[in-house]
Parts: sequence; C-alpha cells; structure tokens
Amino acid sequence: MTCAGEKEIFKQALLKPGPLESFALQIVQEAIKPQKQTKLAQDENQLLENILRKLLQELVSCAVQSGEKIMQYGQSIDDEEAIQSQIPRLLDIVLYLCEKEHVEGGMIFQLLEDLTEMSTMRNCKDIFAYIESKQDILGKQELFARGKLVMLRTCNQLLRANDVVFCGRILMFLAHFFPLSERSAVNIKGVFNTSNETKYEKDAPEGISIDFNFYKTFWSLQEHFCNPASISLAPTKWQKFTSNLMVVLNTFEAQPLSDEEGNANNLEEEAATFSIKYLTSSKLMGLELKDPSFRRHILVQCLILFDYLKAPGKNDKDLPSDSMKEEIKSCEERVKKLLEMTPPKGKEFLHNIEHILEREKNWVWWKRDGCPPFERQPIEKKAVQDGAKNGRHRPRWRMGNKELSKLWKWADQNPRVRTPAVYCWKGLRFAARQDLDGFSRFTEYGIEGVVPMELLPSDVRSKYQAKPSDRSKRAKKEETKGAAQQAEENQVFLAVLSFPIVDLEASAAPMDTDVTATTPTADENQKQSSDTDAGQEAGQSEADAEAEAGMIDGETDAEVDLDAVG
Repeated sequence: MTCAGEKEIFKQALLKPGPLESFALQIVQEAIKPQKQTKLAQDENQLLENILRKLLQELVSCAVQSGEKIMQYGQSIDDEEAIQSQIPRLLDIVLYLCEKEHVEGGMIFQLLEDLTEMSTMRNCKDIFAYIESKQDILGKQELFARGKLVMLRTCNQLLRANDVVFCGRILMFLAHFFPLSERSAVNIKGVFNTSNETKYEKDAPEGISIDFNFYKTFWSLQEHFCNPASISLAPTKWQKFTSNLMVVLNTFEAQPLSDEEGNANNLEEEAATFSIKYLTSSKLMGLELKDPSFRRHILVQCLILFDYLKAPGKNDKDLPSDSMKEEIKSCEERVKKLLEMTPPKGKEFLHNIEHILEREKNWVWWKRDGCPPFERQPIEKKAVQDGAKNGRHRPRWRMGNKELSKLWKWADQNPRVRTPAVYCWKGLRFAARQDLDGFSRFTEYGIEGVVPMELLPSDVRSKYQAKPSDRSKRAKKEETKGAAQQAEENQVFLAVLSFPIVDLEASAAPMDTDVTATTPTADENQKQSSDTDAGQEAGQSEADAEAEAGMIDGETDAEVDLDAVG
C-alpha cells in the first residue's frame, strides 16, 4: 500500500462518529499491518509518524486555503449531532494511541510542535487551548518522559509572542506540566535579560515643558535595573546609580501625591489592561510623575535591585562593601517611606511587597543549593519493620537510662545483701510499681524525699537537712491539716511497703538460720567472704548483661511504634 492510500485510511477515520476506543487501534493495524497486534516496533512507529505528519500538513494547507481557522476546519453540524473538526479529531486519535502505549509516546508532542510551526499566532492560541485541555493526559509519566523536551521547545517558541496574557497562559501551563524542582525551568546562573533595552530620547525636543536633564536621569536608571550584576562589579557604576537615584527620590519627595490624585487613578481597571513597558516620551513625563502606579513601578524596581545586592548565599567576593551596605540601607529606607506615602493604601501595598521579597529569599537559597527536589516519597511500613529487625533502633530502658537499669538489675541479682537499707530500697521499688503517685505523700519533701540522703549529692542533701527549728515549724504546720488525714496517708504507705518486705524476710529466713546455727572458723569465714564477693561480681556482670539488653520486656521504640501503626 502506498503512502497516499494509508493517509486516505486515516482521513476516512476522522469522519467516523462514536468513541475513539472502538476504531483507533483498528485503523493503525489496517494502515501499518504491524508484526504485533497491540504495539508497534521502532520502524513501524517511524513509518506511522511520517504518515501522520504529512496528513497534518495537508489538513493545515486545506484549512488555510478555505480561510477557516485551523482548529475549526471540517467542523459541521448534522441533523443528529455535531461533527468534530478534523485536526482536533486526529490529535485525539493519536493521543489515545499514545496513552494506551500502542504507539510511541512522543508522537503526539511531535505533531503538536509541527502544528504550531505551520500556524499563525492567532491559530496558535487555539492550538494551545487544546493543549491546555489535555494537560492532565499529557502530564502522565509514560507520556511526559517521552515528550517533555519537545513540549518545552514548543512553549519557548510560543513565548516569543508579543501578548502578555498569552505568555502568562503558557507559563502557567509549564508550571503545571513540569514538576516544581525541574531545573530546566529555573534560571540557575541568574542570567539577566540584557536585551530588554529601554529606549528614550537623547536630545531635547523643541517646546518641552519639563527639565530634560531630569528626564534623562530618570530613564537612565533602567540601564542599571536591566543588569544589576554590573553595579556590584564596578564601583563607578554604583556611584552613578546612587547619584541618579537621589535626584529621582528628591523629586518624588518634593512632589507628593494627594489622596485625590491616588483615587483618580483606578488601579483595578488599569490592571486589566496592564502593559509590561511604560512609554518614554518626554511629553508624557509630567503626567507619569502624577501617576501612583508609575511611581510604584519605579520604587519596586529599586527594592528588587537592593534585594539582589543583599541576596543570601553569595560568595564573599560578591558581597557589597561596608560603605555600600550603608548606602543601600539608607536608600532602601527612603524608598519604603515613599511607597508608604503613595496613595491609595500605601502601607498595605508596602507590606505585601516586603512579604513577597522575604519569600523570594527562600527561592534564592533553593537555587544556590542546586535545586534539590521538593517531592519526598512516602516511607513504606515494611521498610520500617525491616530496619527494626536488623537492630537499627534505639533501646528503651526500664528506668529511663542505662545506669539506673543496671542498679535495678543488680539489686535483683544480689539477694545475699541483707541490710535494712536494701529491704527499704526493695520496698520502695515495689511501691513504685503499685502507686508511683503515692511517693508524693510519703514525706514532707514530696517525691524527692523518698531518695535516701546517702544517695543524694552534697549540694542537694543540704536542702533536706533542715535545722530543728525549721522542722518543728513544719511539723506544726502539718498538724493543722488534720490528724486523720496524716494517719490515713501513713496507713497507705505501710500497706504498700509491708507486702514485699514480709516476702523478702520470709525468703531470707532459712539463710539467717543457717548462719546462726553454725559458727564458722577463720578459714571458712575467709572462704565465705570470697564466695560472697564472687557472687556479687557475678550478679553485677549478669546485671550489666541484662542492662545492655536493657529493654522493657524486650520491646524497643521502633517495635512499639509499629504496633501503634498496625
């Protein structure tokens, strides 16, 4: 089959009614006759792309000859339903095939680029409207990876249009289409558009009513705003800029705007017809100076320039000198004061500008750090569990830290030490397990008074070793609380302590009987002493080993967290 015959098959398909799913793949199989029924090989994709590009060129030529808009060519309305125009129908077929991975994913992007290159700017706006309507499908990962560079090249070509609104639509599409951390959309090196030159009159015309020297001084500031980097590199340029800026600021201060002049200019209506450039005719200079939006435009440019010179993250050699910093600070204060004085709503406008410039610093830091991606992939639960199994977790000590856990374990491993202090210590441990809040009622010092004096540091111990007079005063004070309440608290304390102490004494009774029944010799005393020391050391080493494991019933923070998540 010749190429003309294959194009004819697709032409007939454009006129078919009904959903694309019912005939799109069938057309490709009929025209190409691929080796595989559902997916084309590389050479078959190239053949299909050539056929579609020729067909698209033919449709555009017919639309131009007929005088119709490209995206509306072939559109008609039958008695039953409206027939879609041929070029959008062709694009829909190709987009469906690319989305279902029947053909190569970049084919739709290549057709869109060809279509914009063959169209006028008016038709390009209609083509871009079609792109905007399909941006969710075009942005899918399987298509985006294949055609992002082609789409970026197409949009850059469209950005050359001298239409602010249309360029804004393109930039909004690119912001939605590309990820936030896409480096191709960021001016990494901070290069300025020096080709954006502001032209103004060099010679004074006849019959001018303003100071022409001020006119030239005023518009010469745009040369510095266009390329702020040149100011920081050349001190002479900075001196020239500051001298010209002082002249402009003095003029603004000498001719303040009244509230009536600010209200006379409806800024909301002006925003609807906003132009990116102001006219530079010397005859308009007097009127422009009375325009509050014009003044704000110039003053905001000054703040942006100052913010660039003070930008964070610069190298030491790029930072301004101390004298330059002082001049920047002084000029910045004057500019902000003028913005605040400029009606209408000067304070509110200045606050918004300061907020925007403050947020801009975050983007500057981000660019200086190499534009790291903002997106973070979620951590799967399985990965956390694997980390816990491999021992990558923080141990959870029973007593809060390793040393207290050692002391706790060591007391359990040394039952031979039978002193009243040990019994008291064990009783307090059992009490802590039963009612920790009850400690605050045991002593007049609260929970801190439970700790024996011998275990406290010297500076803390002196706090509780009060004089007898102080103790008597406190005793009298406590008596006022009521004898019944005190007796009840003592009963609670004794009830908590009595149970563990009795058990400990009962368990220790056989050992005490053995000791009193037999009187050992000196050699036996020495042997028994060595055995006792060895037992204590063994108990200490075992306590260390258990404290190293050191967890509450073998639990860890990671495991507890996983249980909570589960």
